[in-house]
Amino acid sequence: MKKLLHIISSPRGESSDSEKIAAAFLKQYKETNPDAQIDTLNLWTHKIPSFDGNKATAKMTFFGTGTLEGEIKTAWDQVVEVTNRFTAADEYLITVPMWNGGIPWVLKHYIDTITQPGLTFGFGAEGYFPLLKDKKACVILTSGVYSPALPKPFGLDFQASYMDWWLEFVGVSEIHSVKLLSNVLSQNQSKDKEEANKQAAEIVKNHFAQI
Repeated sequence: MKKLLHIISSPRGESSDSEKIAAAFLKQYKETNPDAQIDTLNLWTHKIPSFDGNKATAKMTFFGTGTLEGEIKTAWDQVVEVTNRFTAADEYLITVPMWNGGIPWVLKHYIDTITQPGLTFGFGAEGYFPLLKDKKACVILTSGVYSPALPKPFGLDFQASYMDWWLEFVGVSEIHSVKLLSNVLSQNQSKDKEEANKQAAEIVKNHFAQI
C-alpha cells in the first residue's frame, strides 16, 4: 500500500487557492488509488520542533564526532520523528502559496527541520548526495499578486525554483507542478483556477496512477 503525504503550508483553510487545487488532486487521487493511504500534515496546526540550540548541537554531533545523550539525544529524537513521517511517504502533495516572492515560513521551518544528514541527505568525498529514492511529488504553487508585466518587485518568483531545488536535494526525483500565479491585470482568474484544477487531476492520471 503506497502512502501520500499531503503537506499544507497555507493558513487559510478552505479559502486557500492552493488547497482548492489540492482538493481536485486528492479527489482524482482517491479514485485512481483507492488503496493508498493519505496522511495530511497541516504545518499550522501540527507543532514542528524549533531547530534551537540543542537540536543544532545534536545535528553537529550526529554529523561529526561525539555521543548523542541526555537533552541532546532527546532533541535529535524529535527531529528524527518528524523526518521519519516525511521519508515514510512514497508520494507528496505540497501546497505552497507565495509569500514575499518565496515560501511561507512554516514550510521553511519544516524543511530546515527535516533536511538532516543521515536522514534525508548524506555527505561523502564528492560532497552532498540525496538519501531518498523512488519518490515523486506534486507541488501546488499559487500567488495572489503576480505578473511579469508589473515592475520587478512584483514579478519575482523564488517559490518554484526553491521547491524544485530542495526536493531534488533530498532525492525526490520526479516533480510535477501546478502553477496559479495570478495576474492582477487579468480578467480570467476564474478560468485560470478551473484550468489549474484540471491540470492537477491530469497529473494524477498521468503520473500518480496506481500500478
